[in-house]
Amino acid sequence: MRARKRFGQNFLHDQQVIQRITGAIRPLPSDHILEIGPGHGALTQDLVASGCHLHVVEIDRDLAAELRLRYPGLDVIEADILTFDFNSIRSDTPLRVVGNLPYNISTPLLFKLYAHAEMIKDMFFMLQLEVVERMAAAPSTSNYGRLSIMSQYFCAAEKLFEVAPASFTPQPKVTSAIVQLVPHVQQAPLTDIKLFQKMLTQAFSLRRKTLRNALKAFLSEAEMLALAIDPGSRPENIPGADYIRCANYLSSRDAPATAVTAAAVE
Repeated sequence: MRARKRFGQNFLHDQQVIQRITGAIRPLPSDHILEIGPGHGALTQDLVASGCHLHVVEIDRDLAAELRLRYPGLDVIEADILTFDFNSIRSDTPLRVVGNLPYNISTPLLFKLYAHAEMIKDMFFMLQLEVVERMAAAPSTSNYGRLSIMSQYFCAAEKLFEVAPASFTPQPKVTSAIVQLVPHVQQAPLTDIKLFQKMLTQAFSLRRKTLRNALKAFLSEAEMLALAIDPGSRPENIPGADYIRCANYLSSRDAPATAVTAAAVE
């Protein structure tokens, strides 16, 4: 079957890579697993063989039909993962999520999954190497930004290994990587997630400016100093915990205004 560009399809065929991914996941019969974008079932076959409780979500109706024929009894859900209701497969067993994510939807899908972090045990994804490096980046590095802070707020992120373009058909123009995400058992208190996201977006849209300029619409220099944050630092130098502290301060300072702002973002 020819890959369809509109779905961002690149099919993994390298058996060594497939075995490394399966070895990282280590699926068990007691696991409840969701596979996103199974394609021709390169990874699906190992998941089925493990005896786990498996759902697969595939947007391509021809691929979905192929999977139903190959694996009778497999729960194949033909849907767009960006609009899929994760609560429809909620159970008493925490969900494990795996998949080769299309590059064109990876960031919005990650944010959707973070919103359901409380029902997820762990996640293993094939993503563009650049995205993985941004997710796992530390402060004061070139890859550190909004995605780093949001990912690390919800999860511990670890790059496992890289995957060369030759491992796929058709070959993508970029190197890929496998990332493991483990949701934190207890997250730092955050009063208003939408305000937090808005502040991060503003800060990193002006990442070369100092915080006194990048966040002047949110905080005065005096307020930054009171929060033990250097107004002369750049957004990329500030750890996520400091941004959380700023967001919580703003939420308590301007509760009515924050409610209006959050509604406007929706």
